[in-house]
Parts: sequence; structure tokens; C-alpha cells
Amino acid sequence: MQDNKQNWNKIANREALIGIGLAIFNFIWWYAFAYGLGSKDPEEYSYIFGLPDWFFYSCVLGFIVMVVLVIIVVKAFFVEIPFEDDEGEEQL
Repeated sequence: MQDNKQNWNKIANREALIGIGLAIFNFIWWYAFAYGLGSKDPEEYSYIFGLPDWFFYSCVLGFIVMVVLVIIVVKAFFVEIPFEDDEGEEQL
């Protein structure tokens, strides 16, 4: 039982670090496009679907990229952990 809890803690810690990594990646993506392209003079902006390019890349495309990354990461790296204590039921 104790070994299972330690394994589950390791899995939870790994998954939490992956989540933090995704959040950091999302912030870097957003910051790079929002301030990289958005620091130009507004008269020099180019537009995509009626939105300034910096906004489209940082917010719209960034959202789509993050959704796809989260789906891939959850399917590839996350493990289902049972929350029910099966051993406790056997003792009854």
C-alpha cells in the first residue's frame, strides 16, 4: 500500500511539473508574440482575419496550440490513478 502511494506521488509530481512546463511555454509564446510583434507602431501592423497579427498569433493561435499540446500531453504522458482504496474494502 505504501509503495503504491509513493508511486502515485511520483506520478502526480511528474504530471504537475509537466503542467507547470506547459504554463511557462504558454506565457513565453504569448509574451513573445504580444510584445515582439505588438511593439511596432500601430500603423505598421498587419492584420489576420481583421485582428492585428500580434493578437492573432499570441491569443488565437496560442490558444489553439495550447489546446493541441494539452491533449497530446494528457494522452501520451498522464496516467490514470484510482482514487478508491481497494485494499480497505477487502478488510471489511
